[in-house]
Amino acid sequence: MKEIIEAYERIKPYIKYLPLYYSHNFSEPFGGNIYFKMENLQRTGSFKLRGALNAILKNEHRCKNGVITASAGNHAQGVAFGCSLLSIPAVIVMPTITPLVKVENTKRYGADVILYGNSYDDAYLKAISLSKQKNMFFIHPFNDEDVINGQATIAYEIVKEKDDIDSIIVPIGGGGLISGIGKFIKNVNKKIKIVGVQAENAASMYNSIKKGSLIKLSNSNTIAEGIAVKEPGDITFKYCKDFVDEIILVSENEIAYAILQFIEKSKLVVEGAGASTLAAILSRKIDVYGKNAVLILSGGNIDVNLLTRVFYKGMATTGRFLELSVILKDIPGSLANITKDVADLGANILDIRHFRYDTNLPVGTTKVIFHLETKGIDHIENIIKTLSEKGYDVDTYGE
Repeated sequence: MKEIIEAYERIKPYIKYLPLYYSHNFSEPFGGNIYFKMENLQRTGSFKLRGALNAILKNEHRCKNGVITASAGNHAQGVAFGCSLLSIPAVIVMPTITPLVKVENTKRYGADVILYGNSYDDAYLKAISLSKQKNMFFIHPFNDEDVINGQATIAYEIVKEKDDIDSIIVPIGGGGLISGIGKFIKNVNKKIKIVGVQAENAASMYNSIKKGSLIKLSNSNTIAEGIAVKEPGDITFKYCKDFVDEIILVSENEIAYAILQFIEKSKLVVEGAGASTLAAILSRKIDVYGKNAVLILSGGNIDVNLLTRVFYKGMATTGRFLELSVILKDIPGSLANITKDVADLGANILDIRHFRYDTNLPVGTTKVIFHLETKGIDHIENIIKTLSEKGYDVDTYGE
């Protein structure tokens, strides 16, 4: 507890204090009181700044040859920012799949960025190798006590502001954030429930806790790249065993829907990792009825290209977007007839793609793919049913 409070005093001059935000839009439908801890609005756009700053400022004497780390993006920006404060050279190894916004923001703080491998784990091994070659101070993004204590300052702020919390819902990747929050909270009030949320496609901590020992996933492909970690750390694994009450898994569609809901209802841009906490609420995998729940929105650094794909996935999940494939006779008037029938059904045509020379098509036919703006699942079912009854050969995608 002493180290966490010292960490807070150490980093306090450089971070934003973000008070809890009460969400009427999400509290009322679920019968509870839902508060957001909006670390997506933190400097560098993520909570990761806290742990990185604490590790650098506490260990400045070890940074004379520079600092190196591996990161999918948010920890990278935190380290780069911290090093820029002290004019320390920083080298960041990032996976090649890292969103451009995170790469560019990291460079903006003066760091030397190396893109390597297809996952955090690949980048990590490269960074460890370089740290030994160059004798640079390596800061682990989650499996480090100083980093964990820095992340714990979030919990310190929460309980200083509000002492009647029933649960804190936290994204889990490698486990540094939930380890710090759990460690602090369970020493303050054991009755507060600590719930972790992981992406189904990157459930390394969930599976490790279930098995009782560390496991490594073969892959961790998820739109929540901030929590796409194949293997948790031994330190964070122990803290999660000791302090985390439950871990929930959410699907890619559920995460996409939560990102969309944040934008539509709260006017907040939240990346996949941060949106996973709301995804668990929206999918009713966590019950907040009659309770005070704090959701940690861990970051807001989402790539614009990914955001576009998420929009369509989220809209498809809720029945507001449909990709419709129709096989037509290749004669004059066919396209005009189908567009009129679609319009008569109340669907807005966003895009049309015409494939006349597909080798899989019978001679004398053509394939047309429509992107439609629709009004819900019932509307989609009515469109498909009506067009089929009119004799169209219909197939659907993106539902």
